[in-house]
Amino acid sequence: MISYQGRTVLVAGAAVAGAAVTRLLLRLGAHVLVADQQESERTAELQRAGARFVGVPPAVPPAVDIVVTSPGWRPDHPLLAAAAAAGIDVIGEVELAWQLRDPAVPWLAVTGTNGKTTTVLMLECILRAAGLRTVAAGNVGLPLAEVVGSPYDVLAVELGSPQLHGAPSVRPLAGTVLNLAPDHIDWHGSFEAYAAAKARVYAGDVAVVNLDDEWSVRLAHGHSRIVGFSLSAPRPDGLGVADGVLVHRAPDGDVALADVGDIPVPGSHNVANALAAAALARVYGVQPAAVAGGLRDFRPAPHRNALVSTVDGVAYVDDSKATNPHAAAASLSAYGRVVWIAGGLLKGVAVDDFVASISHRLAAVVLLGADRGVLAEALARHAPDVPVTEVTRTDNGAMDEVVTRAAALAAPGDTVLLAPAAASWDMYSDYSQRGRAFADAVRKLAAL
Repeated sequence: MISYQGRTVLVAGAAVAGAAVTRLLLRLGAHVLVADQQESERTAELQRAGARFVGVPPAVPPAVDIVVTSPGWRPDHPLLAAAAAAGIDVIGEVELAWQLRDPAVPWLAVTGTNGKTTTVLMLECILRAAGLRTVAAGNVGLPLAEVVGSPYDVLAVELGSPQLHGAPSVRPLAGTVLNLAPDHIDWHGSFEAYAAAKARVYAGDVAVVNLDDEWSVRLAHGHSRIVGFSLSAPRPDGLGVADGVLVHRAPDGDVALADVGDIPVPGSHNVANALAAAALARVYGVQPAAVAGGLRDFRPAPHRNALVSTVDGVAYVDDSKATNPHAAAASLSAYGRVVWIAGGLLKGVAVDDFVASISHRLAAVVLLGADRGVLAEALARHAPDVPVTEVTRTDNGAMDEVVTRAAALAAPGDTVLLAPAAASWDMYSDYSQRGRAFADAVRKLAAL
């Protein structure tokens, strides 16, 4: 294990990951400098614990041995670039956790454009159903720096592309790229760089590959052991679906793992997520009964295909976490006739092919947010007969108006679906706040 005793470490970022890193390094005897845009209660708490707040200095402070950066800091940030130019190592929180891990506790890692959190929480449930000491950590919300040294048997690890970019030595026991579609191009600079970061999850012993996704397959090319999963029949040493059952085609014969009905969230994309979680668990040696039990115990994280209420025969579903077109397409595919609520920040992602692919499901569309015009233009080209209305306001009452308009366009049996296909930062602090605003508006509607 690398020693940080007496070393001077600059931690870039004081949010959740940065604060966890700072606390860990202080426990290990490091001298910690915390860089962040502004002082806050969190930075004050870290200073009370022994760190020194330095703001965002124009150059790397003297005597800094290493920089540990949070995923919110892009690699071209001037401070990180200055550190790299000076020959100072710049690593991410995940890399630090990997350096300090117990080698006897393997990581089962999940990445992909969409479905990461659902899959890693399914995996956590399966591992717990097998009687294992485990936790879901990483991009799921619990920083890996907080679980270093804890008495676990195995970790279910969610890794986003910024985390993988800063973790060159991570070697999970098994890793999966669930799917890949353009996203985070603003952070990585190109789709190729984004894909290369995702591919790092395959650096371990086993690559768990989604055979139905071109990029998941492509990025694993040449790996020494591949376990594939598919929504069709299983292939040798792979998982699939046969007659409504999740099946593992093991070397000694087919093994039934769970019924599709055991998965408590709708949509074929969630069946794929369950297959990925089951495959990772099976690589670790989990028995079939635990797969079924874990999937039955699974409860989705908030704002992921969550039914808020049914009002006058119309279902109102919150999938605010569908922050890109790929996620929104998967969400829309789970329902029949949809009044779609969409819009926000598209982050430069093209939408024409996406809109054309989902147009047949649309009863009507309500648009909001900064890039609503881009979606409106695509809808005019590919779904000209679908009624589209735009909400231009951005104040706290905007979502109330959105839901009111959606309700007027919906008929009994329809689903009003918040699956924005865009990020939320133009109007909300994050997708969770956006989802809560939608749920609050639906509850107001139900009370009328």
